[in-house]
Amino acid sequence: MMKSFWKGIDEDKVSSISDEEFLKLLGSRERRTLLRIKSNPRLKKFMETVKKVQTSNPTKLIKTHVREAVIMPSWIGLVFGVYNGKEYKKVEITMNRVGRRLGDFSHSVGRVMHSGPGVGATRGSKFVPLK
Repeated sequence: MMKSFWKGIDEDKVSSISDEEFLKLLGSRERRTLLRIKSNPRLKKFMETVKKVQTSNPTKLIKTHVREAVIMPSWIGLVFGVYNGKEYKKVEITMNRVGRRLGDFSHSVGRVMHSGPGVGATRGSKFVPLK
């Protein structure tokens, strides 16, 4: 079986990586978000909640509205319910999702499927035969 890597780090070592090493491997936008966690009370409270749930009951679904949270390596194996504006989408954290945002995996805009114009929908539909 082939081993998978995240930015050159073996999958066994990813979950045990320190926060300082993790910050060095991130892009500037994610790194800036994590460094400014003190000025974002909503994100700070969410991180504390995740730590508390992780120690007490790691199989519990963590429901959240915080879509901008950067996925940490210590969260591998946790399950989040990320709100997309209508419902909570289940997001399981795997190694290839580390370093991205929770909102990346819970799309807030669905695909729109248009059908033909209805009767009276437009001026032009006046001439569309019903059958």
